[in-house]
Amino acid sequence: MPSTVSPTRNVILYFVALVLPPVAVFFMMHAVLSDFWINICLTILGWIPGVLHAWYVSLASIHAVSSFAQIVVI
Repeated sequence: MPSTVSPTRNVILYFVALVLPPVAVFFMMHAVLSDFWINICLTILGWIPGVLHAWYVSLASIHAVSSFAQIVVI
């Protein structure tokens, strides 16, 4: 049975994304991938683009986990 992401973890990551967007992306991806470097660049260009990208990455990964869980169940 696949593990699901807890809602508490999501809320914590949203708050971390408000303060340090690259850290939230790193915790969401569990590695230094292209999304992490894109978020670093966006955060350097401006704090708001970094936060928006961090929220996008977290929402996209949550959607991917829930889609994977539906595929496995079917």
